[in-house]
Amino acid sequence: MSNVLKSLNGALHAMMEADPRIVLMGEDLLDPYGGAFKVSKGLSDRFPAQVLTTPISEAGFVGVAAGMAMRGIRPIVEIMFGDFLLLAADQLLNHICKYRWMYNDQVQVPITIRAPMGGRRGYGPTHSQTVEKHFIGMPGLRVVAPSPFHDPGELLRQTVLDDGPALFVENKLMYSRPLQQADEGGRLGPLFVRSSGGRWPTMTLSYDAFEEADVTIVAYGGMAELAQQAAEALLMQEEIYAEVVVPSAINPLDVAPIAASLRRSGRLLVCEEAPQTAGWGAEVIRRVAVEHFGLLRAAPSHVAALDLPIANTEPLEAAILPQREAIIARAIACATR
Repeated sequence: MSNVLKSLNGALHAMMEADPRIVLMGEDLLDPYGGAFKVSKGLSDRFPAQVLTTPISEAGFVGVAAGMAMRGIRPIVEIMFGDFLLLAADQLLNHICKYRWMYNDQVQVPITIRAPMGGRRGYGPTHSQTVEKHFIGMPGLRVVAPSPFHDPGELLRQTVLDDGPALFVENKLMYSRPLQQADEGGRLGPLFVRSSGGRWPTMTLSYDAFEEADVTIVAYGGMAELAQQAAEALLMQEEIYAEVVVPSAINPLDVAPIAASLRRSGRLLVCEEAPQTAGWGAEVIRRVAVEHFGLLRAAPSHVAALDLPIANTEPLEAAILPQREAIIARAIACATR
């Protein structure tokens, strides 16, 4: 059975074989190491001219990649830990995301930045953060976050083939997770699955064939499976039907699948691993409130990490990061309002 890591690694092999313009760059990528989380394993042996190992300077090699992209190369940049992405924020905000407008569409910057993100592995306060919320407000930057309910390799391929800059968020705990994709009839075990289609689809999961819903749970990336597990527990223990909406592109966000679920449930719960203040979840709630307020039968709710650095010890890390039990409790509160 394939998992998320194999899907991403297979996509990189296939893309680099098909297109010599695709170059991978970052720290410690060369075999036999193959990157910190092994997504890049085997690439430097097969494509030595297309894999560039770099010094420890995120701002430097992201800037180099921007220049390469404007010259017709399609660079994929691997950030060893997503926490270090902030070191390249200036290159993204003041340069990469602006060049298309600054030069009147005469240049494109087709750069994809892959960033392993998230906690739950005991890596501590500087290697466990979920920082993509700081990037979703950058005009011109697409932010994509695969989940096991998507095809991660295909999402990466579509992102690399796009003509604009993108941040590709890979939850670290998700790498070893098996893919959970529906069959041709739209079934995944007891789940009914709908896809919004398109290059970056949103998947909606239902235990009642989209007939009945008491609450809509929206989650992406590594939180998607926690949300699905919570939905299963809600049905079995509380007889509450929760639909789970899992976008792959979190910026720009297609709010239509969320609205479609809210027409059945009228109640919204947004889940994310980032700290709770001023995050993606707040933006989802804003969009729904502005564009689809009439669908809400109760105030929206939110589950996220506490506004604290992430601890090294497992009990403290678990207390800071959102858990399945918190989703269940909040969903019950939403559904019974």
